[in-house]
Amino acid sequence: MPHLFPSESWLKALEAALNGDARYAEVARNWEGDLLFVVEGEREENAGDGTVIYYLDLWHGNCRQAVDYSSASGELPKATFSLRSNRAQFLGILTGELDPVQAMLTRRLRVEGNLAYMLRNVPVVLDFVRCARQVPIAE
Repeated sequence: MPHLFPSESWLKALEAALNGDARYAEVARNWEGDLLFVVEGEREENAGDGTVIYYLDLWHGNCRQAVDYSSASGELPKATFSLRSNRAQFLGILTGELDPVQAMLTRRLRVEGNLAYMLRNVPVVLDFVRCARQVPIAE
């Protein structure tokens, strides 16, 4: 079933895809780093600027938690990484039109956190993207 992006149903489908994928579990078995997935200015109904913020707790090949903080009041968790861009750039990555590593290096996808750690773990990053691409997106 296709999911709107960004939406809570897409986030939950991503969590299920990550946790149900044996290859991801193996490739990411040493990964330790949670992340904020920030889609800027996309939801008019949200308070503020409409930014969508997802938190993913990724630990040793498992997504321990996926939370939509877009409309939550209170403080965001302090994540190891933050990936920030607009919907069009994220969709480019999710549909395969934009290479995720090139997007990071050209700052179309802005990374906050230890970029060197992420670049040393490119196979994990690419397998995360592979899993995310398995989640069908509604047009």
